[in-house]
Amino acid sequence: MCGIAGFVRLDQPAQHSLVQAMCDEIRHRGPDDEGVHVDRGCGIGMRRLSIIDLSTGHQPISNEDGTVWIVFNGEIYNYQELRAGLMARGHRFQTSSDTETLVHLYEEEGVEGLKRLRGMFAFAIWDARQSRLLLARDRFGKKPLYYAVLPTGIYFGSEISCLRQAGVPLETDPEALRLYFQFNYIPDPLTAYRAIRRVPAGGWLTYQRGAVQQGRYWQMPVPAAEPAPGLTHAEAVIRVREKFDEAVRIRMIADVPLGAFLSGGIDSSSVVASMARQSPEPVKTFSIGFEESRFNELPYAKMVAEKYATDHHEIVVRPEAIGIIRKFTKHFGEPFADASAIPTFIVSEFAARSVKVALSGDGGDELFGGYTSLQQVQRLSPLDHVPQWLRWLMSSISASLPYSAYGKNFLHMVGRRNGLDRYFAFNYAPFHMCSRLLRPEWMMPAEAGFLARILPHCILPEDAGTLSQVMYWEATANLTGDMLVKVDRMSMANSLEVRSPLLDHELAELAATIPHAWKIAGGQGKRILLEALGDRLPAALLHRPKWGFGVPLADWFRGELREFLWDHVTAAEFLDRGIVSPEFLRALLQEHDSGRRDNSHWLWSLLVLSLWFQEIGQPVVQQEIAP
Repeated sequence: MCGIAGFVRLDQPAQHSLVQAMCDEIRHRGPDDEGVHVDRGCGIGMRRLSIIDLSTGHQPISNEDGTVWIVFNGEIYNYQELRAGLMARGHRFQTSSDTETLVHLYEEEGVEGLKRLRGMFAFAIWDARQSRLLLARDRFGKKPLYYAVLPTGIYFGSEISCLRQAGVPLETDPEALRLYFQFNYIPDPLTAYRAIRRVPAGGWLTYQRGAVQQGRYWQMPVPAAEPAPGLTHAEAVIRVREKFDEAVRIRMIADVPLGAFLSGGIDSSSVVASMARQSPEPVKTFSIGFEESRFNELPYAKMVAEKYATDHHEIVVRPEAIGIIRKFTKHFGEPFADASAIPTFIVSEFAARSVKVALSGDGGDELFGGYTSLQQVQRLSPLDHVPQWLRWLMSSISASLPYSAYGKNFLHMVGRRNGLDRYFAFNYAPFHMCSRLLRPEWMMPAEAGFLARILPHCILPEDAGTLSQVMYWEATANLTGDMLVKVDRMSMANSLEVRSPLLDHELAELAATIPHAWKIAGGQGKRILLEALGDRLPAALLHRPKWGFGVPLADWFRGELREFLWDHVTAAEFLDRGIVSPEFLRALLQEHDSGRRDNSHWLWSLLVLSLWFQEIGQPVVQQEIAP
């Protein structure tokens, strides 16, 4: 696992010192090794966290004659199979690393070779023969890759800080910030900066003499409403179990100590169970808990640890641990308000004391319908038949009610034009709160189809059905832009590699063929996964309510963190930016302090935004906002 950075300049030769400076920004991603290659206007570099081929895996790596060079971040789990085929075609290898396999695969197949990779990755290949740079990213976007195309050339890096170091303009992107206010993160391919974008998950980009070409080699399959032809329920259960165990097994390959995050939920517990069944040694497991009992899952994690006799480690988070939040803005590089980043950082720091690789349970909810919001989609499906005039009436009633009236947001949700709009209205930022908190120009447009226009790769057409639309959004926008960003930044901040078996693309393609009714039934999600793996878990885990990876922010904001919160979100330098209404913001703070309503989720997003503005020290661009 590594961090990569570099550029291709059109106007001057590449400077070794600039590549080095860009890589120094991500030293935490790879403290074990570093390397730089410079050729004419191209400079590429890396920081390495050594996992496989510890002695000869130094990067950058080239082909036999030094005309193709690569810097690589990630792991290719089928590289040995690919390597054997490439050797049979006459390629000579100097190392035992998966990185070198990519160089020769590129020589043989170009971007078409991306379809053959099984793993997580972000890499850059410099083809000196054609003066062409290739950037590519794995199917789910587990590994980050940012870039900026400027008149002088192209710059790229694993984190935004690399591009900042290179002097890429940092003018803020108002359209991206409006999405942040809606979702508490900025979906791919946008970032908070106009000039900086992400290579899309499952995508590639080439830069050749100033010309850019982009493409996709993989897209998330649309979740099926009906079984694939010939697929029986019993066969699906068997195939899920077999493919899951295979996905776990290939992610246990490492030349360094390896462990697993164990939350006590179905997904991480299933990963640990599979690891224990396939490992000759006790699995090292790491769990996090809270003093507040309603957020503490340690007892459930301990059940699994005891059942499989793991080498178990626990840590309890206390409010003073929140001091890490100042580090967040540096590692995320833009506003990111998923508060579960706090325990993710702490458990990563905790695990990194003992291992360099940890497996996680991320992806089960998105692929197998585990979110309770999906069950809510089913319950609300009869609203599809409500006449349009009645929807309009409900929206009007909602708008006329006092802000504090309970049911106001529910009526607004019912009045939405379709199921996906209702899902966004009910599960993300409440419209009536946003409309009073934010200045009008910072509200996300209410126009029909806005999200489909700006994020077309995440929104299915209405005829796909609401449940398919929602599951596709969760797997393409929320997973890539929120969950995987959180895990990557917080783990790599502690030089820890995290692998996600449930996000194996072959398992994902299998999951897409399994109909909704086999995933969500009887008020419970992930039914097919439980049927495949549930017999391996303690009975107490199988029917417990879903908790999620929450943190007791509400209590902290009324206690130890109250002064910190108030100081930052009511500071003149934040309010003077003209984004929020100072009067309504103070009302939200006072309402939360009194205990009348839990506003911690929204207050956290404002606190993160305030800290980010302090970090970048840039004014917000308010003009040229698209209608």
